[in-house]
Amino acid sequence: MKRNLLYVFADQWRYHAVGAVGQDPVQTPNIDGFAAQSMCCDQAVSTYPLCSPHRAALLTGRYPLSCGMWTNCKIGLSEKLMLHDQEVLISDVLHDAGYDTAYVGKWHLDSSELNFSAHPESGARGWDAYTPPGDRRHHFDFWYSYGAMDDHLDPHYWMDDPTQLRPGLWSVEHETDVALEYLARRQESGTQRPFCMFLSWNPPHPPYDQVPQRYLDLYPGECDAFRANVPSSMRDDPAYHAAMRQYFAAVSGVDDQFGRILDFLRANGLDDDTLVVLSSDHGDCLGSHGVYGKNIWWEESIRIPLYVRGPGVKAGHTDSLVVSCDHMPTLLDLLDVPIPDTVEGLSHAAVLRGASNQFPIRTHAFHCMIPGMPETVQEYTRRGLDNRGFGWRAVRTLRHTYVVDNGTVPEAEQKRWLFDNETDPFQLHGMELTPSDPLCREWDDILRSYLSSQRDGFLLEVPR
Repeated sequence: MKRNLLYVFADQWRYHAVGAVGQDPVQTPNIDGFAAQSMCCDQAVSTYPLCSPHRAALLTGRYPLSCGMWTNCKIGLSEKLMLHDQEVLISDVLHDAGYDTAYVGKWHLDSSELNFSAHPESGARGWDAYTPPGDRRHHFDFWYSYGAMDDHLDPHYWMDDPTQLRPGLWSVEHETDVALEYLARRQESGTQRPFCMFLSWNPPHPPYDQVPQRYLDLYPGECDAFRANVPSSMRDDPAYHAAMRQYFAAVSGVDDQFGRILDFLRANGLDDDTLVVLSSDHGDCLGSHGVYGKNIWWEESIRIPLYVRGPGVKAGHTDSLVVSCDHMPTLLDLLDVPIPDTVEGLSHAAVLRGASNQFPIRTHAFHCMIPGMPETVQEYTRRGLDNRGFGWRAVRTLRHTYVVDNGTVPEAEQKRWLFDNETDPFQLHGMELTPSDPLCREWDDILRSYLSSQRDGFLLEVPR
């Protein structure tokens, strides 16, 4: 009998913000219970800690740069960035294997409609887009989604025509309603076809303050647990305390809604034949190193939760180094569905089934960021430079993070660092290196192999 797949992921939810991890002071009882029943991938990382690139890698099993997703889908770039129709997604594969497929929530893999029309029929604004039925949905048969918007308390969605649907509920709660209604209809129909559903929640992505009061009430006072890499100047800032409270409240809201999903699966006898995955697209520094957000190599930005529970999966913990493009082949392998030749990622299914970690699937992971704001790209172009040669690239192993940073403005000086994440888990004491340093040679060789395989134009030696 074919197994179902339910893949649930939040946006900008860092690995550390789970009660069971024991680092952030966050309340997640449902996720903690789920983690105890799951294989916990403690070294899962986002290849490109930004929404569109990670999502492209997740769904295609290819590196973001390989499928052209070198930054977010947005307004104003000369290239109308979007996931191409010819990419082979996990939904395409499972559809062909006889699955009913569904996508609910944030998509952010289609170009902003404002790149094509000043007044889209759908009413899309900003980076948002209505993705019409057809090839751009990649065989997701049921569609209840939007491109990119951050109105968590007043969200909108599209189904199969440009009419906006506005439920007037917190987005995580409403999307959970829709997902459960879809599953309930399937149960009532008596269908024997397996399902594949991706449920994509936007919170705890900013704006942090758009979270229901009932979850804020779980955090009544000031936060008094700070990561060691949060500077003292922020610890005394009321605005920082508010942001922490709001972020943790949103995570607790995600936990509450995830609990509803677990209850439904249990009540409807779906536990035994459903592979359930809970994850995120990237983290949030949330004050670590004095910054908010993602798009940087710090652990708080690149490490993501990844919990897998289901038939054949052994509960426990693994240090197997899982990157963004590994999710698709791993899931197909667990479902006993052939992995297409297009995939660049690796399957960790053997580890999830309980095989020993003595034979690592990966010994290192690649991470990247390219300057992608339109005005920045225009400035590179004006100076005769390719912005894709800049930004930063990194290699991370279980112990070290090696970074080459060419900066996000043309005049920036190249910087190189090596962090020992075992002796310095908060990355406070990175060793600054120069290209001629012997320590760089081995790391640069690894980096070059990734750059070559993805036709990445990043400059290891930058002419100034």
